[in-house]
Amino acid sequence: MSMSEGIDWTALQSAAIAIMHKAYAPYSHFKVGVAGLMDDGRIVTGCNVENASYGLTLCAECGMVSSIHATGGGLLTAVACVDQHGNALMPCGRCRQLLWEHGSPTTQIMTPEGVLTLPDILPQAFGPADLQSRAEDAHA
Repeated sequence: MSMSEGIDWTALQSAAIAIMHKAYAPYSHFKVGVAGLMDDGRIVTGCNVENASYGLTLCAECGMVSSIHATGGGLLTAVACVDQHGNALMPCGRCRQLLWEHGSPTTQIMTPEGVLTLPDILPQAFGPADLQSRAEDAHA
C-alpha cells in the first residue's frame, strides 16, 4: 500500500485551485491556494492575502489554519498547496511550522517532488511536545 493510498489527491488539488482563484495578490500577482484533509474527513482551504506592507501578507496556509479552528479543529492528514497555475507548491518555512503544529508526523503533503510527510519537509521540527518536555526538565 503506498503512503498516499486512500487520499483523494485530485479532490484536494481541485479544492486548492478553487480557493486560489479567490486569493488577493495585487502586488506579486502570485496567487496561492491550499486545501487540507482533516482527520474527520472534512476539507479546509485557504488562500494568500497580500498587503501593501509586505510583511503583513498572509500565506494561504494561515487562512487554512484559521479555517481549521473556525470549523471545529482536528488534525491535518493531507495537504495540497498550489500556485497560480495549479501546480504543487512547497510551503515556505513559516507555513511548514504551521502545518506541523496542526498535523502529525504522518501528515502527507503533495510537493513538486511527490507526496512527502511533514517530517520530510521540516526535519527536526520543534512543536508543542518540545515545549512541554523541556518545561518539565527545567522543573526537575
